[in-house]
Amino acid sequence: MSARPQKKRATRRVLIGAAVLSTTGALIAAIPATAGETQSAAPVPGRYQDVQLLSFNDLHGNLEPPAGSSGRVTHVREDGTTETINAGGVEYLATHLREARKGSTYSITAAAGDMVGASPLISGLFHDEPTIEALNGLDLDVTSVGNHEFDEGAKELARLQNGGCHPEDGCYDDSEEFGGANFPFLAANVTDEKTGKPILKPYWVWKKNGVKVGFIGVTLEGTPDIVSAEGVKGLKFGDEVETINKYAKVLQKQGVKSIVALIHEGGAPASAAYNYDCDSPGPGDGISGPIVDIAKKITPQVDALVTGHTHQAYACTIDDPAGNPRTVTSAASFGRLYTDTTLTYDRWTGDIARTAVKSANHVVTRDVAKAADMTDLINRWKTLSAPIASRPIGYIAGEITNSGTESPLGDLIADAQLAHAKSLDAEADLALMNPGGIRAPLTYAASGSEGDGVVTYGEAYTVQPFSNTVNLVDLTGAQLITALQQQVSGSNEAAPKILQVSSGLTYTLDLTKTGAARVVTDSVKLNGAAIDPAATYRVAMNSFLAGGGDGFAELGKGTNVLVGGDDLAAFESYLTANSSAGTPYPVPAADRITVVK
Repeated sequence: MSARPQKKRATRRVLIGAAVLSTTGALIAAIPATAGETQSAAPVPGRYQDVQLLSFNDLHGNLEPPAGSSGRVTHVREDGTTETINAGGVEYLATHLREARKGSTYSITAAAGDMVGASPLISGLFHDEPTIEALNGLDLDVTSVGNHEFDEGAKELARLQNGGCHPEDGCYDDSEEFGGANFPFLAANVTDEKTGKPILKPYWVWKKNGVKVGFIGVTLEGTPDIVSAEGVKGLKFGDEVETINKYAKVLQKQGVKSIVALIHEGGAPASAAYNYDCDSPGPGDGISGPIVDIAKKITPQVDALVTGHTHQAYACTIDDPAGNPRTVTSAASFGRLYTDTTLTYDRWTGDIARTAVKSANHVVTRDVAKAADMTDLINRWKTLSAPIASRPIGYIAGEITNSGTESPLGDLIADAQLAHAKSLDAEADLALMNPGGIRAPLTYAASGSEGDGVVTYGEAYTVQPFSNTVNLVDLTGAQLITALQQQVSGSNEAAPKILQVSSGLTYTLDLTKTGAARVVTDSVKLNGAAIDPAATYRVAMNSFLAGGGDGFAELGKGTNVLVGGDDLAAFESYLTANSSAGTPYPVPAADRITVVK
């Protein structure tokens, strides 16, 4: 999902004294037959071989079960009613994947990007090394890159792939360097501007007993629009379709005719239920968004698409350019689901028999045994992060969610940024917050020994993990209105990005209209007074928005820039100053934007 980080926080360097977990294996020698014994001939493989493809996407370093709505999925029953199910956590994901692989001799595990980035503190504090270790333990075979793989730039992504100590923070275990990923990150459409070559492998081929399946990995072409300029400096992001079609030809020439595309771009099903049939009434009729057009243009040589980015759940078919149905899947986000796809491999042709492809999403329920190795991994990193993560910073009166057009948590964060801005410049008028930068709700229920309503630093970090600064800029009233219109027009028209606003700014959003007209301009007011197009307003926002991120080009035109402090520090200071155990912070009403539907 869109949001944008800069470099990770300086607080991540902690004293390390834990030992690294290690595993040992034994080699078993083959014993030849002795005299008088006979060896049976190996069975002759049949023409068709089922290959299991397990996949997931957008994990975002969620090693522990995600909190609140981020840790639930919706299931639709046969009678049409729905229920929510608690889901996610790598201890449970590992168990489910291992159980799913039983009896499947030919099994591949793949992912569609954003495995790291925008991560909770237990992983983000350590530059996502814990997540890479967990993915190694999950026996991930291959993943595409996503936009968040570039949060800390191409050099840091290369370190996650190849291993080594962090250039600033060093190693977290003095006895051993970080080993890197045991699986390849594929970046077919991410090239070096100078050489024109992919910065990582563009494709990878899985082989077993004569069966060959090729994987091509791409991220969305628009990655530079949702990642910091520093993170994508010197890189070029190519068209997804052109890139996949190019490397499909390369694989075909190498004799690899069974091909899966791992695409960090996605769609939106008509229902939020993970088991919704998006092929009803016909193939792909129940899904919309960028992946639909992409799928319709990718060469028929590609047999299945594993997608991501939109954090939605679907397993459906979309016709390829030849008019043949092709499987397109996404497993929501945060490790709450995994997809199990059966690819029927034809040994005579080396291709996938598409009419036999079956796919379904499965819930990573929490009613199974935890994988002991993942529990050990989590405990090790939690021990290292505990002194920072467990520190209380405030109190809340109830759960403060990050859902809805205007969310209570969005209001809280915008108010915190305005308060920080006013401490720097008393003339600050308002603050704006991008919704993609809010990664989780503030839950109220007790966690461990903290007590109900306590907000810890670790929880706040999970909400805002990007380490932006709070910047102040001058915008005219006309520019401010244009920025509000950019929420629902241009690159944001198909999937609006509604800015969260600080107290005092109000307006009406009419969703019955189209494009920029959805913002009712004469309704935009500050403290009850209509915005004057010719007047100058002092506006606070994070550095990502101040750079024009998320399609808000007008915000990037601000003048008289003042760079403030860390956005998480601003959030922490505001909560600390405005709440206590006796007077917790009330749940915001989220009544600043009037929505007409």
